[in-house]
Amino acid sequence: MSSFSNQDGSKIVANIIKVIQENRQHLSDIDGLIGDGDHGVNMSKGFSLSEKELESQPGDMSHGFGTLSKILMTKIGGSMGPLYGIFFKALAKESEGEQEINEAIVRGMFNGAVSKLSVISPAKKGDKTLMDSLLPAVDALNTALDGGDGLEVALANMKSAAEKGRDSTIDMVAKLGRSARLGERSRGVLDAGATSCALILGTFVDTAIELIN
Repeated sequence: MSSFSNQDGSKIVANIIKVIQENRQHLSDIDGLIGDGDHGVNMSKGFSLSEKELESQPGDMSHGFGTLSKILMTKIGGSMGPLYGIFFKALAKESEGEQEINEAIVRGMFNGAVSKLSVISPAKKGDKTLMDSLLPAVDALNTALDGGDGLEVALANMKSAAEKGRDSTIDMVAKLGRSARLGERSRGVLDAGATSCALILGTFVDTAIELIN
């Protein structure tokens, strides 16, 4: 069974922080078309604060995700802070105490994240939110693992599905959040949350596969 160590997985957290910082302007530009235009700014702020804390209090992957969760839920306003805070809290909880991160744990991490988010958010596929990236991605992960594919294949499928989900939001009309007030005018633009979610999932996948190899 393929796996990577929780300790080495701290690189996943570092790379996720980096990709959000690097896409700060891109995410804000997308958000500015139908929203407040602060998605990238707020995300980068939260992730940068987490980076600073992790520099002084380093740890394994679970610790890193827990730190992201704490900072996003306490330091970032709006809806995305709590949503991503709960997302990362689930990833931390489902992997905490595990030395090796294998197929079963990865499945538990992302199914746990979907479960926890579903409790606090009514968002479903087609609403033009981060769930349009997350839900198909986790479905693809589960389908691959159920079919007997290894962790690397399942992760690659998850990344591909997340990107397709992100791209699908271009043709959607927003049904939740501030952009929902625009109605048809919200069509033709990527959703910022779906875009940041695809970046996070894609970076998780790329780094995890690198660690497996």
